[in-house]
Amino acid sequence: MPRVAFESFVARRYLTAKRRQAVISIITGVSIVGVAAGVMSLIIALAITNGFRTTLQKSLLGATAHVNIVEKETGIGFDDWQPIVQRLAKLTHVNSATGVLYMQVLFSGPQTGQGGYLKGIPDSVSQERDELRRYIKQGSLDRLNEAGRYPPILLGTKLAQKSGMMLDSVVTVIIPNNDITPGGARPSYPKFRVVGLFESGFYDIDNTFAYAALADVQRVTGFENTINTIELKLDDINTAASVSAAASPIIGDKLTSTTWEEQNRGVLNALKMDRIVTVITISLIQLVAALNILISLIMMVMEKSKDIAIMVSMGARWEQIRRIFIFQGLYIGAVGTVIGLILGYGLSYAADSGRWFKLDAEIYALSYVPFQPRPMDAIWVSAAALAVSFLATLYPARQATAVLPAEALRYE
Repeated sequence: MPRVAFESFVARRYLTAKRRQAVISIITGVSIVGVAAGVMSLIIALAITNGFRTTLQKSLLGATAHVNIVEKETGIGFDDWQPIVQRLAKLTHVNSATGVLYMQVLFSGPQTGQGGYLKGIPDSVSQERDELRRYIKQGSLDRLNEAGRYPPILLGTKLAQKSGMMLDSVVTVIIPNNDITPGGARPSYPKFRVVGLFESGFYDIDNTFAYAALADVQRVTGFENTINTIELKLDDINTAASVSAAASPIIGDKLTSTTWEEQNRGVLNALKMDRIVTVITISLIQLVAALNILISLIMMVMEKSKDIAIMVSMGARWEQIRRIFIFQGLYIGAVGTVIGLILGYGLSYAADSGRWFKLDAEIYALSYVPFQPRPMDAIWVSAAALAVSFLATLYPARQATAVLPAEALRYE
């Protein structure tokens, strides 16, 4: 028989037996509820934080690059880029290297104008187009290769809604300072035909971006064979910093590389800080539960003082008496933790699949609150809850060993 079987049996017996003082049962129940509430709240809060980070990361990186190579000093772009792209494509962890042309423009539709970015993507890059293909809501990505009076263009759904541009409509793209005349620079007004609408799920992309063939963008802007960004897509986004460092000798002194983490540092830091604040705040619930466990066990020691005296008189060691009350606190913590984990993960999965909580996409970049509970969170949250429960048992367990058998049994 295990050495602690006696202590464990007595601890379970004390927790399940009827009380002479009902208040002890109430406080014990409140302790279990407190631990469960703390664990559940922490799991849900962490699921929300993880959900925001993962969803934003997935939506954003699905439409943008992991590493961008750009000019150190903003200019009109660079011409001799094909050899650089070929060398970058051979780097470890690089799945594709693509030369693209970004232009900040104004899209003029039937209803209103909307500022945004026109991105030219080459025909030969299959990965860029495959990722974009997943987001197509109307029309077809293949129509970007259509020949016609106006070059084809893909618009984000939010951009199309605001400006009133529909599928197969003609949109005017205003490019500031594109035409150089003796009287100075003036805007150009090329027209495009909308051949598709895409929705990445990331509001800023869907509200400001449009895609066209690289050759068409170069032609209407006058930047023949010129790009201003080389985009690297990686097989592991966590290697972005090392790939960026490895790219430095290849790109030379006039170009620089930036990673997706650097470009979105503000959002990532805000999510990280929110996670820390959430853990600290909700941990206060666990402290309240620990106080309830402490009070419950102290009252239990007072109620069971005669039982303690009898067990000691029959040969029980003080170490065993101490473990009885430690086990009681751990059982309370364990029951509360299991209930909290079940509720936390159950509610998180249900809320995510049902999209219970809607958001204003213009403010939060997402249309709903995403929940993504991670299995690893259950391990450290459970360990923390049990650790707090254990600490709450130390003082009552010590008090139990201070019971004097002769005093407790004097009038029996």
